[in-house]
Amino acid sequence: MEKRNLQESHDGFGKAVSGLLQWVLNISLSVLALVLVIFLGKEVYELFLILFGNAKEQSYLLIEKIVVYFLYFEFLALIVKYFKTNYHFPLRYFLYIGITAMVRLIIVDHSSPVNTLLFSGAILLMVVALFLVSSERLKKS
Repeated sequence: MEKRNLQESHDGFGKAVSGLLQWVLNISLSVLALVLVIFLGKEVYELFLILFGNAKEQSYLLIEKIVVYFLYFEFLALIVKYFKTNYHFPLRYFLYIGITAMVRLIIVDHSSPVNTLLFSGAILLMVVALFLVSSERLKKS
């Protein structure tokens, strides 16, 4: 009888701690989403400035800003998906973000052919991982 009461109090404590941590995580993600929306707005403003500028060197900067915009957008989509799927982060969203980040890195830092090749290999590896995660074979198990 005493062991059962100890088990019930332990379960209650665990649920209270996990509930508190879930609440802290939800508030933190909401604050992060607000910060990302602000940065997304800043990127839109900078995109318009670059788009209507007349310097030729700005084409690389424009492409970089577009990719950064998509990174912010994907992080916001990840947070939205977290709240819509009962507090769960799908793995494929992290892979999307990783692929986009590596593409941005190739665009920004393409000075070394070896690094560009390695970055491309990392993208290929993430695409293969995305295929494996999305395959029907894994969804059944």
